Amino acid sequence: MPPFDAWRSCVVAADVVAASTADNAALAARQTQRLRGLLASAARDSPLYGRILRGRDLSDLQLRQLPIMRKAELMNQFEDWVTDPELRLGALRAFVADAAHIGEAFLGRYTVWESSGSSGTPGIFVQDASAMAVYDALEALRRPVLRPLQRMLDPWGMHERMAFVGAIGGHFASTVSIERLRRLNPLLAARIHSISFLQPMAELVAHLNTLAPTVLATYPSAAVLLATERLAGRLLIDPQEVWTGGEKLSPTMRRFVHETFACPVADSYGASEFLSLASECRAGGLHLNSDWAILESVDDRGRPVPAGASGSTTLLTNLANHLQPLIRYDLGDSLTVHAQACACGSALPRIDVQGRADDTLQLVTPGGRSICVLPLAVSTVLEEEAGLFDFQLVQKGPRDLLLRSGTSGPEARLKLQHARTVLTSFLAGQGAPSVRIQCHCNEPGRAGRSGKVQRILASTS
Repeated sequence: MPPFDAWRSCVVAADVVAASTADNAALAARQTQRLRGLLASAARDSPLYGRILRGRDLSDLQLRQLPIMRKAELMNQFEDWVTDPELRLGALRAFVADAAHIGEAFLGRYTVWESSGSSGTPGIFVQDASAMAVYDALEALRRPVLRPLQRMLDPWGMHERMAFVGAIGGHFASTVSIERLRRLNPLLAARIHSISFLQPMAELVAHLNTLAPTVLATYPSAAVLLATERLAGRLLIDPQEVWTGGEKLSPTMRRFVHETFACPVADSYGASEFLSLASECRAGGLHLNSDWAILESVDDRGRPVPAGASGSTTLLTNLANHLQPLIRYDLGDSLTVHAQACACGSALPRIDVQGRADDTLQLVTPGGRSICVLPLAVSTVLEEEAGLFDFQLVQKGPRDLLLRSGTSGPEARLKLQHARTVLTSFLAGQGAPSVRIQCHCNEPGRAGRSGKVQRILASTS
């Protein structure tokens, strides 16, 4: 049985409901109390943070006085970082290497997922029942109610059919969360389905047509591609809601998906490091769950940027997870925190997330047919099947790609060649054979204006 604490879940849920209508002072009080608890726990139980916090007055410590932490350095000292000495990185990596363990409890008490490695370093993130109670409550109670009457008549969603379209073969946060929910509530298991976006589009469309979901959850780029299939008359589903997350949802993308499926679209913002960072309100604003997470928008020197300005990166402090302390952790996303209050009246901060926007590949078959390939599908194949994390893929022509990596040396060249073989096979399975892929070692991906490296570029620039 996955980790679940019924009493803790009820307590957290009640607090999330109360905080949803709290004023700025009440939210600040919750945040401060939880930060003090996190720092005390980290100083006591994490060898790494015990050294960092030694001799400091935790009752008066300001976050800006602490160092910025990054995934690579934390993963390199994993056993010193975590607060449970039974957590060993080797055992965790072996656990997530087996898809049969998705949704299972590690050591009988922990939920585990992995990050995609989009920053060049894959991560392992472990949550106990207390942290999962927070994520569960935020997901259930802060997500917008798109169909109030339906929610009133069917509060537990027993008449819904939900389809999540994404990468389902690995221990990714969304996949693990869905499988955990299925295991915790067998009554919902038959109504929640995970569908791989790595299969050819015709098979994905056929699967969705058979399922006929009332709720479609996926990434923005996948939602746009599925809406295109709907316009072409191949996808026949009529969802009542579309949920998106994991990528930037532009106003144009939202409008296209909304008009094509003729249903409301709700976006959210989360990460492997904190599952439910922000949700939309009824006025369309994206609100940070600041009672449980602190986000600092900073420039390229780690200095705070003023409200209304975009930072170079964002620092996360996770107030829910004491098992694996994330304090001023470089999340890598660029965001803007707005000073103006939202029209909905919530005191929870309103944010805009720029994030990383990868392109959908537009390939042409030898017969002249156009094939669209989702960027997250390409990233998943290169990471999971080829073990390549430091890469940038650039489309140079209708059937020409450039795969480059900042790594060098004989081993790096062999890995890149293997990645080319894996990617060629995947693209052929998608209906795009004869794609030529050049490989360049010792050539880091080029950063865009935000300073972030776009991993999939469907352009020759």
